[in-house]
Amino acid sequence: MGADKKWLLIFFSAAFISVVFLFLISGFRSSYYYSFSPRKSFASAVHRGPGYPPAFAYYISGGRGDEDRIFRLLLAVYHPRNRYLLHIAADGTDEERTRLVALVKSVAAVRAFGNVDVIGKPDPVTYMGSTNIAAVLRAASILLKLDGGWDWFITLSALDYPLITQDDLSHALSSVKRDLNFIDHTSDLGWKEGQRIEPIVVDPGLYLARRTQIFHATEKRPVPNAFKVFTGSPWVILSRSFLEFCVFGWDNISRTLLMYFTNAVLSQEVYFQSVICNSPEFKNTTVNSDLRYFVWDSPPKMEPHFLNTSDYEKMVQSGAAFARQFEKDNPVLDMIDKKILNRNRNQVVPGAWCASPKSWLKDNCSRWGDVNVVRPGSEVKKLEEVIKKLNDDLKSNSKTCS
Repeated sequence: MGADKKWLLIFFSAAFISVVFLFLISGFRSSYYYSFSPRKSFASAVHRGPGYPPAFAYYISGGRGDEDRIFRLLLAVYHPRNRYLLHIAADGTDEERTRLVALVKSVAAVRAFGNVDVIGKPDPVTYMGSTNIAAVLRAASILLKLDGGWDWFITLSALDYPLITQDDLSHALSSVKRDLNFIDHTSDLGWKEGQRIEPIVVDPGLYLARRTQIFHATEKRPVPNAFKVFTGSPWVILSRSFLEFCVFGWDNISRTLLMYFTNAVLSQEVYFQSVICNSPEFKNTTVNSDLRYFVWDSPPKMEPHFLNTSDYEKMVQSGAAFARQFEKDNPVLDMIDKKILNRNRNQVVPGAWCASPKSWLKDNCSRWGDVNVVRPGSEVKKLEEVIKKLNDDLKSNSKTCS
């Protein structure tokens, strides 16, 4: 047996181990560092489903040194009707997770509604490898198990920030079907075919305790013809029904593609796109947008460039729900807090649910009224225009995954 074939055998053996790991992820019993138990009277006040505004399940992730950023982002997107799962990856420390738990526990509404959890047994995350999609699928399975009422699953990182309030987001999405999936996708692979799909890689984060770079095989594989590969942004807003399809896998396509993309570069940019566009049940539910604001360098790099105060006006006018990426404590975040979110430092964004008198000196949401009512602000108009156009395009195009 030649050296190249021996190496391929090693790679495929490792791939098999990683596939088994991913295959079992939907049944993996999660471990929490801290789970906030709701007070019964407040938990029963939250109503979901038809006739009520939509609710969201947020997965907010980061790495070493990101606990403050994750907490700030949580405050910026917090609402009692939503569910939140926070994750500091395995490169972070237990001390950072302890600090994040203490910060979360300091929020009165979180203590009352018990809708925030922090993962205690962290996942390793290798940027170019499949551990990213493994972590997202684990988060989805946890949120499905914890809460039976949310409508959309939203992925955010510590580098993200909202451009609208949760009242605005909930109001804007009240006008569309709750089975829609906001996911940037295309079948035009271009240069990604040779650099992302054909290479065979193994993410050692799936089976090694110490973080290392992904391994590359010496040979490539042809583009599959049993299914079509789609690619797009890794940041998604997915319906509950589609997440259940991916996690529970009653149609084997979700597991087949999971096995295939275990050995692909940046699987988080192809997995959900390919599953949804190869599934007859869901392929016509795709809105081709992730509702994010990015600015790419020319030529584009692996990530969009960091946003600052000079980007503020374009961000506001974009009609996007979220933007990335931001450096820690960049002044533009303070501008968004003050001008858009009306958020005081170390406080949640006030919404229609808050009943405390407005004050810069104390928490405006230390008391609350009806949490099932939303009050949109002026910024929602731009997002509504974007969603209406996207929805109209969806209705006029019967083949959304072409």
